[in-house]
Amino acid sequence: MTAESTRTASPAPQFPATQPRPAEIHPPEIRTAEIVRRRRLAGRRRRLIVVAVLVVLVAALFLAALCLGDRIYSPAQVLQVIAGEHVRGASFTVGRLRLPRATTAILAGAAFGLAGACFQILLRNTLASPEIIGITAGANTAAVAGIIVLGLSGAALTGIAVVGGLFTALAIALLAWQGRGATGRLILIGIAVGSMLDSVTMWLMVRADQWDIQAASRWLTGSLNGSTWEGLAPLLIGLAVGVPLIAGLSRHLDTLRLGDDAAAGLGVHVQATRVAIMLVAVVVLATATATTGPIAFVSLLCGPIAANLVGAGRSPLLPAALIGSAMVLGCDLIAAHLLPHTYPVGVVTGIVGGIYLIILIVRMTRKEPA
Repeated sequence: MTAESTRTASPAPQFPATQPRPAEIHPPEIRTAEIVRRRRLAGRRRRLIVVAVLVVLVAALFLAALCLGDRIYSPAQVLQVIAGEHVRGASFTVGRLRLPRATTAILAGAAFGLAGACFQILLRNTLASPEIIGITAGANTAAVAGIIVLGLSGAALTGIAVVGGLFTALAIALLAWQGRGATGRLILIGIAVGSMLDSVTMWLMVRADQWDIQAASRWLTGSLNGSTWEGLAPLLIGLAVGVPLIAGLSRHLDTLRLGDDAAAGLGVHVQATRVAIMLVAVVVLATATATTGPIAFVSLLCGPIAANLVGAGRSPLLPAALIGSAMVLGCDLIAAHLLPHTYPVGVVTGIVGGIYLIILIVRMTRKEPA
């Protein structure tokens, strides 16, 4: 028997069922790529679940806002009114009073949440919301001056609030400019400018007559009282312009989270992207502020809550907008129906947001090394 015939006759090696064959053993690079792919799919699935849950929550709160009040209507009656049918009693209460108020809450909350998340991602700081860095104060001061000094309302008041917010953002950006991004310097200068503008607002109110003080105070608290379809038009225009632009820039905005140098290395025009997002976010924020007044803590808290829900590395913009809508709707229900007296929604968001902010700061300081 030859050596060749001996090799042909020998049986093939047997492998246990639990042991992979040599062809099935993957090199480390393939295993790493598979782990990354699975984690990416899990992240996308988690974000979709979060968005779906938030959409259901907003829809439930919206329906509750239309059904509940001094007189309670059934969901069927509310849907009939929305469909354009005449329902005795409900057509006026739901169609003319509750529906504009609830719609304003959804859109204004989404605008505050979206604008706040944009600034926090742009400046890579959880506390860098328009309320903290002075841009909201600029819109407030311009609007209060419009109410007290010029007697403005409606679209004219919205316009002067947008101009005030844009001018304040431009002034803060110019003062913080050092030839390249300086987020820490921008935040500190924004806090200082905001404090000065708050002082101007108080000075305007001290010199105003009694009626103007009451009107400006109600507006500064942040309220949905007196919401109408006509008053909602500027906010609708601001969102119609701003949301598509922010969606188009969202990929560059996500890349900026890696840092200016890394983003520039990946082909992002850092300064142009930063200026464009700031301008669009200010317009969205200012139109919401002019519509409802500055509802406290919404723009500050929606971004961190959304980031915690979707996890690291995924865009929190859409979840932040939905959280803003749910926050304003829910707090308005509490302010209008669950307290001994009726309060503006800004009072409830101020209390709830203040408590959450304290918890957030305590958690952040615990993570820092001693």
